[in-house]
Amino acid sequence: MSVAVTIETIEKRFENFPALRGVSLDIQPGELVALLGPSGSGKTTLLRLIAGLEEADRGRVLFGETDTRELSLRERRIGFVFQQYALFKTMNVAENIAFGLKSRPRHERPSNDEIRERVNGLLDLVQLPGLEKRYPSQLSGGQRQRVALARALAIEPRVLLLDEPFGALDAKVRKELRRWLRRLHDELHITSIFVTHDQEEALEVADRVVVINKGRIEQVGSPQEVWDQPASPFVYGFLGDVNLFHGRADNGAVQLDGMRLDSPEHSGARDAKAMAYVRPHDLTVERYTAGATGIVATLSRAIVVGPIARLELEPTETNPDNPGSGTIIEAQLPAQQFRELGLHEGDTVVATPRKARVFVEEDWVSP
Repeated sequence: MSVAVTIETIEKRFENFPALRGVSLDIQPGELVALLGPSGSGKTTLLRLIAGLEEADRGRVLFGETDTRELSLRERRIGFVFQQYALFKTMNVAENIAFGLKSRPRHERPSNDEIRERVNGLLDLVQLPGLEKRYPSQLSGGQRQRVALARALAIEPRVLLLDEPFGALDAKVRKELRRWLRRLHDELHITSIFVTHDQEEALEVADRVVVINKGRIEQVGSPQEVWDQPASPFVYGFLGDVNLFHGRADNGAVQLDGMRLDSPEHSGARDAKAMAYVRPHDLTVERYTAGATGIVATLSRAIVVGPIARLELEPTETNPDNPGSGTIIEAQLPAQQFRELGLHEGDTVVATPRKARVFVEEDWVSP
């Protein structure tokens, strides 16, 4: 039932705003792909183009070998789940789930018994048995979203599209539902495309993550690949907490904020502007001693919650090459290690990156 989705050089403008700029992407049958990016990046526009709710200015979308421009909305067999549930308030749960089936032309419509059987099966699948007579107003947000998903699955879609499906829910319910969605997908293997701006959600749920920025794809890869090997400064900065340092790259080394980093991948750079990204857990923090090399800073705040100590450090010197060098540096240590250091707010420390990703000026210029 699942189908491959091929997106070929899609372009879309709204008046003078380029929403999508030459986007191409291959999605395999049964794959769960997350479109991840900030608001206005083009991810929902791309989803609506796949669904047939928008028309591209250039390019095309294929389901298998079929150009979707040749298909009606009904023929595309799309299941669509929206952020705001979009359930019919005057219909009970069973009627909402059955709506797509009962709306089919008479010669395609299952019998009432078949519809009833399918509705009951879907209620079991989404873990809501016995709630078929309730109305949306009698359900929690998480239950309503499960009903919306059951309604999308009722038509046996070839492609399932989800647009920020958990965005209206609180953090605890979101976490529970995304685990449930991943398990459900592993059972059904429907080609699914999932739009979100929540990095944790994309990394936890998807087989592959497509990072979109300003209408272009910045990177495509597995959750581990985009996290460990960001392809651009945007991806590094967008995925998780990160510290940014500015400096100069020359002959395989980068000088920034009182420290020198080896950067053999940029051995050809000659006094070029450089940026180094360092995740908070990749910083070593020690009590300052005379002659120590690294970033000298004051411990302005320490937040110890469970096994992690989150530190906020204020550099004691500013770097004229680094316009952000006076801003807070974030570091993370095991709580036990922090206690052993015996540090208190106001103490002087030195922070040194164990791992950094360096980009020189030509790396961050947008195409």
